[in-house]
Amino acid sequence: MKRHAPHLLIVEDDYDTAELMAETLSDHYGVECATIVDRVADALSRDLDEIDLVLSDYNLPDGTGMELVEALLAKRGDLPIVMVTSEAGLDLAMKAIHMGAYDYVVKAGEYMFTVPLIVQKNLAVWETKQDNSRLQEQLKHTLDEVRIKNQQLEEMVVRLEEQAATDPLTGLANRRSINEQLDRAFAESQRYGSDLVCAMIDLDGFKSVNDALGHQAGDKLLETAARVLLANCRRSDVAGRYGGDEFVLLMPQTDPDTAKQALLRVQDQFKLAIRPLVGTHRFGMSIGLACMSLNRPAAGEQLVAMADAALYKVKAEGKGGVYLHEPAPLPNRRVESPRS
Repeated sequence: MKRHAPHLLIVEDDYDTAELMAETLSDHYGVECATIVDRVADALSRDLDEIDLVLSDYNLPDGTGMELVEALLAKRGDLPIVMVTSEAGLDLAMKAIHMGAYDYVVKAGEYMFTVPLIVQKNLAVWETKQDNSRLQEQLKHTLDEVRIKNQQLEEMVVRLEEQAATDPLTGLANRRSINEQLDRAFAESQRYGSDLVCAMIDLDGFKSVNDALGHQAGDKLLETAARVLLANCRRSDVAGRYGGDEFVLLMPQTDPDTAKQALLRVQDQFKLAIRPLVGTHRFGMSIGLACMSLNRPAAGEQLVAMADAALYKVKAEGKGGVYLHEPAPLPNRRVESPRS
């Protein structure tokens, strides 16, 4: 049966041996398939990409088989090379394999009849290595694609989480996010005994300005309020839009006096920032405060409710102020009369 014939290069300085090897291979494959050269230089001058396998003697006129192996593999690293030599030393064979030769055949006995099978075996090894390399490359490419897709998915999840937690107009935390962060801040305040201030902020005269100047002007006012709040926030603070023209500011580890001073600055900066927007319209900011240390709320929602109650008191008294919710009364202590 005619087999698919590889293109083989025989490097052998004994002409009779080279011819016999070429004839044996041609009989095996049913077609002439071997080119013969007798020197290292001649082998290296060939187009190695056109050669499927090299059969090389060890002793050559211009070098050794080891030198040829090293030079061939330097030009084409995956080239299969089989040493066919009368040198029978085990150390030499191991050195040849270590340098990159696929196989080592000793010229002894009926070795010539085994050459076609050795060629077939080592071509099969080469094909297996190529398949493995392709599979590894495909696997690497697939893993790279998976890594990129996972990174894109993680980035998308982060963006979606940010969108789900962010007010689209102002960029501040939305009400759902405020409630989540309030629960965490309240729990930390209780656990570590630190203070927590909640400020409820309302824009005075917002509806009248919105009606007179339009919704775009109203949006500008909301964006300005958000920008001023963020400019006065620490990394640990949480600024959010509670709804409509109401904002919330959570200030962990902050005492009431410090919080009040910070919010007075917010009021002043807001008035300056909105002057070009509102013109002669009366517009300002009312703020109600509540804190853990003075008001002793039982839950985060109660702290917000206390700040909201303080805000309503500010608005009822004329708007534009910063008011702290009345401290909770100290519990009554029973005083026993001294024994008579």
